[in-house]
Amino acid sequence: MTIGGSGDGRPTKNQRRDAVRKKATQLRVEQKKKDLRNRVFVRGGIAVASVAILAMIALVLVNSIRPAGPGPANMASDGVLIAEGMTAVKTSPLQPDSKPIPSKPDATGTVADIRIYADYLCPFCGQFEKANSDQIVTWVKSGAATVEIHPVSILTHKSSGTQYSLRAANAAACVANYAPDDFYAFNAVLFAEQPKEGTAGLDDEAIKALVKKAGVKAAVSQISTCIDDTTYKSWVVASTDRAVSGPLPNTGIDAITGTPTVLVNGKQYVGALDDPKEFAAFVLQSAGETYATSTQTPEPAPAG
Repeated sequence: MTIGGSGDGRPTKNQRRDAVRKKATQLRVEQKKKDLRNRVFVRGGIAVASVAILAMIALVLVNSIRPAGPGPANMASDGVLIAEGMTAVKTSPLQPDSKPIPSKPDATGTVADIRIYADYLCPFCGQFEKANSDQIVTWVKSGAATVEIHPVSILTHKSSGTQYSLRAANAAACVANYAPDDFYAFNAVLFAEQPKEGTAGLDDEAIKALVKKAGVKAAVSQISTCIDDTTYKSWVVASTDRAVSGPLPNTGIDAITGTPTVLVNGKQYVGALDDPKEFAAFVLQSAGETYATSTQTPEPAPAG
């Protein structure tokens, strides 16, 4: 018997080498297929996750970005006009970007036209309100004056990120819309409970408590929802922009440059904010000048 010959049934060295090569090639092919499957699964997972994230982002955007709705009723001039008996003049709501309709002041000089642009976080506005509110109410109740309050939010970024100025102005607009005859009382309470500039101010629950404190009884639930939803946020921003860019109607003043901006018969009051006697004198003088102008008899034209 021949030992180690080609006929003993064992693979030769070349055959073993070929088998190893084939096995290695097969393993590489299988590994490539496995890697490909893994990449597909990973990419598919990323795609699914991306779609889910995008869907979540879209949902948040849809819920947080609401189309600008109409502005509040009874503020067509960007302010609430309060006339004899402390009764608000009723007007229809406007879109936030609509051109406001200025109120028509009395041209005879017998009724003083007082207009106040105020920010509920402004300490100087609080000073003016505290000093002059009572006498303004007396004048308006008797029919000697009208007062038009324009809430603005130029100090929105002065409340530690809570946007108190904007939220307070929105709350005032909510009251104007649902309970206009209670607007002045709520305006007064906002100043009576005014937080300090630079603080977080009052939260929405505290603002809603002031609605009740002001004696508002009509549509309280609607006002609360309006405050929670900052329904008139777009209108507050737009009306503030109009006030600071101007022009201010019924006056030669280009725009407000700070708060409070107080106008009487179109003339700006620049006296002491905490001196009611000085302000009363300014009101009397401004009304007297309007009255004198309205009663002047034009001189006849010279004969030709």
